[in-house]
Amino acid sequence: MEKDQTADPAVPRPVRLACRVSYLGTRFYGSQQQESSRTVEGEFIAACRRLDLFSDWRTAGFCSAGRTDRGVHACGQVVAFSTPYPDRARQALNSQLPLDIWCTASAEVTDTFHPRYDARSRTYRYYYAEPVRDMQIMEAAARQFLGEHNFSNLARVGDRNPWRTILGIRIGSEGRFTYLEVTAQSFLWHQVRCMAAALFSVGNGELDADGIRLLLNEATSRPVQPAPAEGLVLWDTDCGLSWVPIEKSDRSGTYCAELRRHHALMEQVCRVLRPEPGNTETGSGSEEESR
Repeated sequence: MEKDQTADPAVPRPVRLACRVSYLGTRFYGSQQQESSRTVEGEFIAACRRLDLFSDWRTAGFCSAGRTDRGVHACGQVVAFSTPYPDRARQALNSQLPLDIWCTASAEVTDTFHPRYDARSRTYRYYYAEPVRDMQIMEAAARQFLGEHNFSNLARVGDRNPWRTILGIRIGSEGRFTYLEVTAQSFLWHQVRCMAAALFSVGNGELDADGIRLLLNEATSRPVQPAPAEGLVLWDTDCGLSWVPIEKSDRSGTYCAELRRHHALMEQVCRVLRPEPGNTETGSGSEEESR
């Protein structure tokens, strides 16, 4: 695909490769490449070009399973491209990608494979920064989303068809965090974040149990505002592939460990500098410390 094999028979026949990709979205202006902003696709294409996997992303058929907004993360994004050097891609991509992107698996696919159109379903998780008072009420409300519904009140629809089918949905918890997990073949812009915001209102008693039904069936002059992007993770993209794991990136692992250390420390620093009500800790140290 990249080079004419008749003109250069030494170049191997291109192989189409799919990669499962994780990234921290904090420092990206979304996943889709842009001319003047840092994006996931832009960094991935640049890494491929440094490795000479292809010279032009268009002729290589580079594409992603879907777009994520600025600040949204992923552990189940899928990209695909054609390259004469699939072994080089598997072995070296993680050494060329920036620290906040890494490949976790690969699969050789047909020449016509397109992760966006061949995806059977997509799963997102939304992690709530604040505690939820009543997870049982929230879970019951979440089940009302199952099936096909009009999401005009719960997404930025524009000129697209507002009807989407929710295949699976649940409320879960990890440590002190509650999360929403939802699966569909496709989603509208901001749909998961709006669903997350509506369910959080139900779980905290700000929206009654019938609120979700009304949002799905009644017109409203005040559509739901999306929850912050920072809690959203593209959890999985099911393309029906048999993935072969790629060796984990020590560089990205060290980077993530440092982020965890930094944010844990900053949580404590913020508690000391700005105590919560009832907390007797203050930000003042001894005279010796202040000098």
